[in-house]
Amino acid sequence: MMKETKDVENLRENMANEINQAMAARRRKGRKALAGKILTYALLIALGTLFFIPFLWMIMTSLKSNAEVVRQNFLPEGLLISNYPKALTTMPFLQYTVNTLKITILNMIGTVFSASLVAYAFAKLRWKGRDIWFMIMLATMMLPSQVTQIPLFVLYKKLGWLNTYLPLVVGSFFGGGAFNIFLLRQFFSTLPNELSEAARVDGCSELGIFGHIVLPLCKPALATIAIFSFMGSWNDFFGPLIYLTEPKKYTIALGLRAFQGYSGVQWNLLMAASVVVALPTLALFFCFQNYFVKGITLTGIKG
Repeated sequence: MMKETKDVENLRENMANEINQAMAARRRKGRKALAGKILTYALLIALGTLFFIPFLWMIMTSLKSNAEVVRQNFLPEGLLISNYPKALTTMPFLQYTVNTLKITILNMIGTVFSASLVAYAFAKLRWKGRDIWFMIMLATMMLPSQVTQIPLFVLYKKLGWLNTYLPLVVGSFFGGGAFNIFLLRQFFSTLPNELSEAARVDGCSELGIFGHIVLPLCKPALATIAIFSFMGSWNDFFGPLIYLTEPKKYTIALGLRAFQGYSGVQWNLLMAASVVVALPTLALFFCFQNYFVKGITLTGIKG
Protein backbone atom coordinates (compact mmCIF):
# COMPACT_ATOMS: atom_id res chain seq x y z
CA MET A 1 0.00 0.00 0.00
CA MET A 2 2.85 2.39 0.87
CA LYS A 3 4.56 1.52 -2.42
CA GLU A 4 1.43 2.34 -4.41
CA THR A 5 1.08 5.66 -2.56
CA LYS A 6 4.70 6.48 -3.30
CA ASP A 7 4.24 5.66 -6.99
CA VAL A 8 1.21 7.95 -7.17
CA GLU A 9 3.17 10.76 -5.53
CA ASN A 10 6.06 10.24 -7.97
CA LEU A 11 3.61 10.29 -10.87
CA ARG A 12 2.04 13.50 -9.61
CA GLU A 13 5.49 15.03 -9.15
CA ASN A 14 6.53 14.05 -12.68
CA MET A 15 3.32 15.47 -14.12
CA ALA A 16 3.80 18.70 -12.18
CA ASN A 17 7.39 18.97 -13.47
CA GLU A 18 6.24 18.39 -17.06
CA ILE A 19 3.52 21.01 -16.69
CA ASN A 20 5.99 23.50 -15.22
CA GLN A 21 8.47 22.81 -18.03
CA ALA A 22 5.75 23.22 -20.65
CA MET A 23 4.60 26.50 -19.10
CA ALA A 24 8.19 27.74 -18.90
CA ALA A 25 8.78 26.83 -22.54
CA ARG A 26 5.56 28.59 -23.47
CA ARG A 27 6.61 31.71 -21.57
CA ARG A 28 10.02 31.68 -23.29
CA LYS A 29 8.32 31.28 -26.65
CA GLY A 30 5.96 34.14 -25.81
CA ARG A 31 8.86 36.38 -24.78
CA LYS A 32 10.70 35.57 -28.02
CA ALA A 33 7.57 36.31 -30.06
CA LEU A 34 7.08 39.60 -28.19
CA ALA A 35 10.72 40.55 -28.70
CA GLY A 36 10.40 39.72 -32.40
CA LYS A 37 7.28 41.90 -32.72
CA ILE A 38 8.94 44.78 -30.90
CA LEU A 39 12.01 44.53 -33.14
CA THR A 40 9.86 44.33 -36.28
CA TYR A 41 7.73 47.33 -35.34
CA ALA A 42 10.81 49.32 -34.30
CA LEU A 43 12.43 48.58 -37.66
CA LEU A 44 9.25 49.51 -39.55
CA ILE A 45 8.88 52.75 -37.60
CA ALA A 46 12.52 53.63 -38.27
CA LEU A 47 12.19 52.92 -42.00
CA GLY A 48 8.86 54.74 -42.17
CA THR A 49 10.40 57.77 -40.51
CA LEU A 50 13.38 57.64 -42.86
CA PHE A 51 11.16 57.55 -45.94
CA PHE A 52 8.85 60.25 -44.56
CA ILE A 53 11.67 62.75 -43.96
CA PRO A 54 11.85 63.98 -47.62
CA PHE A 55 8.08 64.50 -47.69
CA LEU A 56 8.23 66.30 -44.34
CA TRP A 57 11.08 68.46 -45.64
CA MET A 58 8.94 69.35 -48.67
CA ILE A 59 6.02 70.37 -46.42
CA MET A 60 8.28 72.43 -44.14
CA THR A 61 9.85 74.18 -47.14
CA SER A 62 6.41 75.01 -48.55
CA LEU A 63 5.62 76.95 -45.35
CA LYS A 64 8.80 79.06 -45.34
CA SER A 65 9.76 82.36 -46.88
CA ASN A 66 12.40 82.39 -49.61
CA ALA A 67 14.95 83.83 -47.16
CA GLU A 68 14.38 80.92 -44.78
CA VAL A 69 14.86 78.46 -47.61
CA VAL A 70 18.25 80.00 -48.39
CA ARG A 71 19.28 79.71 -44.73
CA GLN A 72 18.33 75.99 -44.90
CA ASN A 73 16.53 75.90 -41.57
CA PHE A 74 14.47 72.73 -41.23
CA LEU A 75 11.63 74.27 -39.18
CA PRO A 76 9.97 77.42 -40.51
CA GLU A 77 9.91 80.50 -38.29
CA GLY A 78 6.34 81.20 -39.30
CA LEU A 79 3.75 79.12 -41.17
CA LEU A 80 3.20 80.91 -44.50
CA ILE A 81 -0.04 79.26 -45.62
CA SER A 82 -0.29 81.99 -48.26
CA ASN A 83 2.38 80.15 -50.27
CA TYR A 84 -0.24 77.64 -51.43
CA PRO A 85 -2.76 79.99 -53.09
CA LYS A 86 0.14 82.03 -54.48
CA ALA A 87 1.73 78.90 -55.99
CA LEU A 88 -1.55 77.71 -57.52
CA THR A 89 -2.26 81.07 -59.13
CA THR A 90 1.26 81.65 -60.45
CA MET A 91 0.76 78.98 -63.13
CA PRO A 92 -2.39 77.67 -64.87
CA PHE A 93 -2.65 74.90 -62.30
CA LEU A 94 -6.32 74.13 -62.95
CA GLN A 95 -5.71 73.65 -66.67
CA TYR A 96 -2.76 71.33 -66.00
CA THR A 97 -4.90 69.34 -63.55
CA VAL A 98 -7.71 68.91 -66.07
CA ASN A 99 -5.25 67.78 -68.75
CA THR A 100 -3.64 65.28 -66.38
CA LEU A 101 -7.01 63.91 -65.27
CA LYS A 102 -8.05 63.30 -68.88
CA ILE A 103 -4.94 61.23 -69.54
CA THR A 104 -5.03 59.47 -66.17
CA ILE A 105 -8.70 58.42 -66.32
CA LEU A 106 -8.42 57.14 -69.90
CA ASN A 107 -5.26 55.22 -69.01
CA MET A 108 -6.94 53.67 -65.96
CA ILE A 109 -9.93 52.54 -68.03
CA GLY A 110 -7.80 51.20 -70.87
CA THR A 111 -5.30 49.44 -68.62
CA VAL A 112 -7.87 47.71 -66.39
CA PHE A 113 -10.06 46.67 -69.34
CA SER A 114 -7.40 45.40 -71.74
CA ALA A 115 -5.07 43.87 -69.12
CA SER A 116 -7.94 41.93 -67.53
CA LEU A 117 -9.01 40.51 -70.92
CA VAL A 118 -5.50 39.38 -71.80
CA ALA A 119 -4.87 37.98 -68.31
CA TYR A 120 -8.14 36.01 -68.45
CA ALA A 121 -7.07 34.47 -71.76
CA PHE A 122 -3.72 33.43 -70.28
CA ALA A 123 -5.20 32.12 -67.02
CA LYS A 124 -8.49 30.42 -67.93
CA LEU A 125 -8.56 29.65 -71.67
CA ARG A 126 -6.82 26.72 -73.31
CA TRP A 127 -5.28 27.54 -76.69
CA LYS A 128 -2.25 26.48 -78.68
CA GLY A 129 0.97 28.24 -77.78
CA ARG A 130 -0.49 29.90 -74.70
CA ASP A 131 2.51 29.28 -72.43
CA ILE A 132 4.99 30.28 -75.14
CA TRP A 133 3.23 33.58 -75.76
CA PHE A 134 3.05 34.17 -72.02
CA MET A 135 6.82 33.75 -71.73
CA ILE A 136 7.35 36.11 -74.66
CA MET A 137 5.09 38.64 -72.98
CA LEU A 138 7.08 38.35 -69.74
CA ALA A 139 10.33 38.78 -71.70
CA THR A 140 9.19 42.24 -72.79
CA MET A 141 9.45 43.35 -69.15
CA MET A 142 13.23 43.08 -69.48
CA LEU A 143 13.29 45.72 -72.24
CA PRO A 144 13.72 49.27 -70.95
CA SER A 145 11.16 51.72 -72.28
CA GLN A 146 13.93 53.85 -73.82
CA VAL A 147 14.61 51.07 -76.36
CA THR A 148 11.19 51.47 -77.96
CA GLN A 149 10.92 55.24 -77.53
CA ILE A 150 12.40 56.21 -80.92
CA PRO A 151 10.34 53.70 -83.00
CA LEU A 152 7.18 54.81 -81.17
CA PHE A 153 7.99 58.47 -81.75
CA VAL A 154 8.49 57.86 -85.48
CA LEU A 155 5.23 55.89 -85.64
CA TYR A 156 3.20 58.55 -83.85
CA LYS A 157 4.76 61.26 -86.00
CA LYS A 158 3.71 59.47 -89.20
CA LEU A 159 0.21 59.06 -87.76
CA GLY A 160 0.08 62.79 -87.04
CA TRP A 161 -0.43 62.28 -83.32
CA LEU A 162 2.30 64.61 -82.05
CA ASN A 163 1.11 67.38 -79.73
CA THR A 164 -1.99 65.32 -78.90
CA TYR A 165 -2.89 63.07 -75.99
CA LEU A 166 -3.24 59.98 -78.20
CA PRO A 167 0.38 58.74 -77.76
CA LEU A 168 -0.11 58.93 -73.99
CA VAL A 169 -3.42 57.06 -73.97
CA VAL A 170 -3.79 54.64 -76.89
CA GLY A 171 -1.14 52.19 -75.67
CA SER A 172 -3.10 51.41 -72.50
CA PHE A 173 -5.96 49.96 -74.60
CA PHE A 174 -3.66 47.37 -76.21
CA GLY A 175 -2.77 45.03 -73.36
CA GLY A 176 -2.24 47.42 -70.50
CA GLY A 177 1.40 46.46 -69.90
CA ALA A 178 3.16 43.16 -69.24
CA PHE A 179 3.39 43.66 -65.48
CA ASN A 180 -0.33 44.36 -65.14
CA ILE A 181 -1.17 41.30 -67.23
CA PHE A 182 1.12 39.15 -65.11
CA LEU A 183 -0.38 40.46 -61.86
CA LEU A 184 -3.95 39.83 -62.98
CA ARG A 185 -3.09 36.44 -64.47
CA GLN A 186 -1.71 35.34 -61.10
CA PHE A 187 -4.91 36.47 -59.39
CA PHE A 188 -7.18 34.81 -61.96
CA SER A 189 -5.27 31.55 -61.49
CA THR A 190 -6.35 31.44 -57.85
CA LEU A 191 -10.03 31.24 -58.82
CA PRO A 192 -11.40 27.67 -58.97
CA ASN A 193 -12.04 26.38 -62.48
CA GLU A 194 -15.28 24.78 -61.27
CA LEU A 195 -16.97 28.20 -61.36
CA SER A 196 -16.21 28.65 -65.05
CA GLU A 197 -17.11 25.05 -65.90
CA ALA A 198 -20.48 25.34 -64.16
CA ALA A 199 -21.23 28.54 -66.06
CA ARG A 200 -20.30 26.92 -69.39
CA VAL A 201 -22.60 24.00 -68.63
CA ASP A 202 -25.42 26.51 -68.05
CA GLY A 203 -24.72 27.99 -71.50
CA CYS A 204 -22.85 31.13 -70.46
CA SER A 205 -20.43 32.56 -73.03
CA GLU A 206 -16.78 33.30 -72.25
CA LEU A 207 -17.45 37.04 -72.14
CA GLY A 208 -20.37 36.35 -69.80
CA ILE A 209 -18.15 34.29 -67.52
CA PHE A 210 -15.52 37.02 -67.64
CA GLY A 211 -17.94 39.85 -66.90
CA HIS A 212 -20.39 38.23 -64.46
CA ILE A 213 -18.20 35.75 -62.55
CA VAL A 214 -14.49 36.53 -62.83
CA LEU A 215 -14.41 40.32 -62.60
CA PRO A 216 -16.67 40.62 -59.50
CA LEU A 217 -14.33 38.23 -57.67
CA CYS A 218 -11.21 40.18 -58.66
CA LYS A 219 -11.93 43.63 -57.27
CA PRO A 220 -8.71 43.74 -55.14
CA ALA A 221 -6.50 42.95 -58.14
CA LEU A 222 -8.37 45.39 -60.38
CA ALA A 223 -8.06 48.11 -57.72
CA THR A 224 -4.33 47.43 -57.50
CA ILE A 225 -3.92 47.80 -61.27
CA ALA A 226 -6.01 50.98 -61.22
CA ILE A 227 -3.81 52.48 -58.48
CA PHE A 228 -0.62 51.61 -60.36
CA SER A 229 -2.05 53.09 -63.56
CA PHE A 230 -3.17 56.26 -61.80
CA MET A 231 0.20 56.84 -60.17
CA GLY A 232 2.09 56.13 -63.39
CA SER A 233 -0.03 58.50 -65.49
CA TRP A 234 -0.31 61.22 -62.85
CA ASN A 235 3.46 61.40 -62.29
CA ASP A 236 4.54 60.74 -65.90
CA PHE A 237 7.04 63.35 -67.07
CA PHE A 238 8.97 61.75 -69.91
CA GLY A 239 5.97 60.94 -72.16
CA PRO A 240 4.35 64.40 -72.08
CA LEU A 241 7.77 66.01 -72.48
CA ILE A 242 8.30 64.17 -75.78
CA TYR A 243 4.84 64.38 -77.34
CA LEU A 244 3.37 67.67 -76.06
CA THR A 245 4.65 71.03 -77.32
CA GLU A 246 1.86 73.54 -76.53
CA PRO A 247 1.93 74.86 -72.94
CA LYS A 248 -1.88 74.79 -72.74
CA LYS A 249 -1.75 70.98 -73.14
CA TYR A 250 0.88 70.43 -70.45
CA THR A 251 0.31 67.98 -67.62
CA ILE A 252 1.04 68.63 -63.96
CA ALA A 253 4.50 67.06 -64.18
CA LEU A 254 5.47 69.41 -67.02
CA GLY A 255 3.78 72.28 -65.22
CA LEU A 256 5.99 71.80 -62.17
CA ARG A 257 9.05 71.91 -64.40
CA ALA A 258 7.79 75.01 -66.18
CA PHE A 259 6.89 76.48 -62.79
CA GLN A 260 10.56 77.23 -62.20
CA GLY A 261 10.38 79.62 -65.13
CA TYR A 262 7.15 81.22 -63.92
CA SER A 263 8.34 81.82 -60.36
CA GLY A 264 12.07 82.34 -60.92
CA VAL A 265 12.86 79.19 -58.91
CA GLN A 266 11.15 80.22 -55.69
CA TRP A 267 11.59 76.93 -53.87
CA ASN A 268 8.93 77.59 -51.27
CA LEU A 269 6.28 78.05 -53.96
CA LEU A 270 7.58 75.08 -55.93
CA MET A 271 7.37 72.86 -52.85
CA ALA A 272 3.85 74.14 -52.11
CA ALA A 273 2.76 73.17 -55.62
CA SER A 274 4.51 69.79 -55.24
CA VAL A 275 2.62 69.07 -52.01
CA VAL A 276 -0.71 69.74 -53.74
CA VAL A 277 0.29 67.50 -56.67
CA ALA A 278 1.25 64.65 -54.33
CA LEU A 279 -1.99 64.74 -52.33
CA PRO A 280 -4.25 62.90 -54.87
CA THR A 281 -1.97 59.86 -55.07
CA LEU A 282 -1.68 59.70 -51.28
CA ALA A 283 -5.44 60.05 -50.85
CA LEU A 284 -6.08 57.35 -53.46
CA PHE A 285 -3.71 54.93 -51.76
CA PHE A 286 -5.09 55.46 -48.26
CA CYS A 287 -8.68 55.14 -49.49
CA PHE A 288 -8.02 51.87 -51.29
CA GLN A 289 -5.10 50.44 -49.31
CA ASN A 290 -7.12 47.40 -48.19
CA TYR A 291 -7.80 46.46 -51.81
CA PHE A 292 -4.18 47.20 -52.69
CA VAL A 293 -2.69 44.98 -49.96
CA LYS A 294 -5.18 42.19 -50.63
CA GLY A 295 -4.51 42.32 -54.37
CA ILE A 296 -0.74 42.09 -53.90
CA THR A 297 -1.08 39.29 -51.33
CA LEU A 298 -3.49 37.06 -53.23
CA THR A 299 -1.55 37.23 -56.49
CA GLY A 300 1.21 35.22 -54.83
CA ILE A 301 -0.98 32.31 -53.68
CA LYS A 302 -0.77 30.38 -56.90
CA GLY A 303 1.63 30.80 -59.79
